[in-house]
Amino acid sequence: MASELRALAAVSAAAAAAMAYARFATARLAPGVPRLSALLPVLALLPFLPFAFASIHLRTISAFSLVWLCAFKLLLLAAGRGPLHPSLPLVRFAACAALPIKVVDDEKRKPTTSTSSSSRRLAPAFVLSYAAKAAVFAALVSARCYREGMPAYAVVAFDGAHVYLMLELFLASAAAAARVVLGAELEPQFDRPYLATSLADFWGRRWNLMVPAVLRPSVYLPVRARHGAAAGVAAAFLVSGLMHEVLFYYITLDPGCTTGEVTAFFALHGACVVAERWWLEEARRRAWRWRAPRRAVATAMTLAFVTGTGSWLFFAPVTRSGLDKAIVAECEGFMAFLEEAGWKAAAAARLLPS
Repeated sequence: MASELRALAAVSAAAAAAMAYARFATARLAPGVPRLSALLPVLALLPFLPFAFASIHLRTISAFSLVWLCAFKLLLLAAGRGPLHPSLPLVRFAACAALPIKVVDDEKRKPTTSTSSSSRRLAPAFVLSYAAKAAVFAALVSARCYREGMPAYAVVAFDGAHVYLMLELFLASAAAAARVVLGAELEPQFDRPYLATSLADFWGRRWNLMVPAVLRPSVYLPVRARHGAAAGVAAAFLVSGLMHEVLFYYITLDPGCTTGEVTAFFALHGACVVAERWWLEEARRRAWRWRAPRRAVATAMTLAFVTGTGSWLFFAPVTRSGLDKAIVAECEGFMAFLEEAGWKAAAAARLLPS
């Protein structure tokens, strides 16, 4: 943990310095080639920063934040679009660029009085929700030894729940720190994906919302403008698949694990989202007497398709290489570290004079 904390401090300092350079370097440059040329040193640096971590989790999260999201945000900045602008205060610019967060737009922000009162009402529920998710995640990690004896359908549900809770807890921690530093309202990173009623609902409005927030302006909208909405959806899913292949390389550090299965997973889901939208548009245009399934049935079908295809294509490279065991071992070690730190803090608190 000590070496990883030192690596975290070094990577954070390097990323902050790079973002400060990006802000000041683009302040007086017009969008286009001048800005892109100025940002090339930062874009060249970002892929090397995650290698500072020995931990799979820290290496993967930093690659997701810096190599994918941050790089795409900087490319949008070079084009004069996206969430970054040189006029932003330096701290906000650096945080919004390097972290997987998005500040709520002024148009979407509620009045201050209602926002603060609702935040006070929702704070206990928010804390309890994430405490419950952390407890469930800890239980899943502890029960991982029983995974081999589970039936196939239970293994799929188990892996899906593990990935979802791990991602949400990690990303929520980053968002909580950013919220304290910035004092700003942030958009949610997940919106109860277990309630999705369609693939478009799952990927576009509920799952890891920082990804569609970046892919929409950088891939979907430009492709849609030239080739139509269906091509835009397919292109966004294809780019997502390719970037997940990059993340899998950072997870495994083995180029042989990037077999194209993850790209196939997202390409398949992109095609299904296009087919889903086509069916709904045709049903509406032709006034077909077609009734959508009940919400509970639609949710069950959506989650079954996501977890089933995920077990077939998405998790295959990790389980085949045995990295799932290393990931669980890291989770167990981290929870043991937190438990030990908690006991030490409690013991120190008892020694304090009353």
